[in-house]
Amino acid sequence: MPTKRLSVVVTRRLPDVVETRMKELFDVSLREDDTPMTRAEMVEAVGRADVLVPTITDEIDAGLLGQAGNQLKLIANYGSGVDHIDVSTARQRGILVSNTPGVSADDTADMALALMLAVTRRIPEGLERMKAGDWTGWAPTALLGTRMHGKRLGILGMGRIGQAVARRARAFGMQIHYHNRHRLREETEAAFEATYWESLDQMVARMDVISINCPHTPSTFHLMNARRLKLLKKDAVLVNTSRGEVIDENALVRQLEAGALGGAGLDVFEHGAEVNPRLRELPGVVLTPHMGSATQEGRVEMGEKVIINIKTFDDGHRPPDQVIPAML
Repeated sequence: MPTKRLSVVVTRRLPDVVETRMKELFDVSLREDDTPMTRAEMVEAVGRADVLVPTITDEIDAGLLGQAGNQLKLIANYGSGVDHIDVSTARQRGILVSNTPGVSADDTADMALALMLAVTRRIPEGLERMKAGDWTGWAPTALLGTRMHGKRLGILGMGRIGQAVARRARAFGMQIHYHNRHRLREETEAAFEATYWESLDQMVARMDVISINCPHTPSTFHLMNARRLKLLKKDAVLVNTSRGEVIDENALVRQLEAGALGGAGLDVFEHGAEVNPRLRELPGVVLTPHMGSATQEGRVEMGEKVIINIKTFDDGHRPPDQVIPAML
């Protein structure tokens, strides 16, 4: 007699190959359109699913978890960040949480370097001129930017993504500096010729470019606050491909409006898709729509990790990418 398949609810559209494989393995409910579920739909989903597969656009808070059925035993997040999930409450209710770490490190690091280049070399301004037909030819002083070679890059968060950023920045001839909860091993530090700063204040005050690559946790919320942003050099560039909540966005806008920063490249925003309209009007600011991990290869790999986590759980074992509160 065949065993009963796990009931799996997926909250957003995933790559076809991932959805097809899930359909083969589980009793899966797929999303018809690519819009976030409403709160009512989320309540219905946790009320019937054995496994929920959410994304960053889904708020899995204590209130929602309180309405989950007893059958919900795993939240297999599609993505590495889990700041949208109340992991502690889930654990208290006997619900495991897993994620997809490491998959998007190279893709996000590529985006960080792309934003650095876009800001320092004024690429969007050049693109606008070409599209508008305003270019009349080469001129010695037109659209002068700054070179990246020789600049000091301060990396805030030297995990997988931070190290991937460092590896690319070294190829551009940048000097690597970093601040992290824990200092890297000596051989890792030596490979990047990296300088460690225990004091974040001391590091940011000396850097030409700051790249934010730490996760959003209670301890990193507004880590780049108004006071710390004022420590940056007047021509410094700030790049964020991590989480918008790490920066006090209003304070950043004020610094940029005052001409106290050289520019910013932002792929994430403090209030998600509600981007501060003042940011759109500022020169030297490049905004992208949270696309740091948006590659076909990365999205499929994320889906494969989700499937492995669910299948391992279904086989009676701990998901390989289980998240516990102590990790956050």
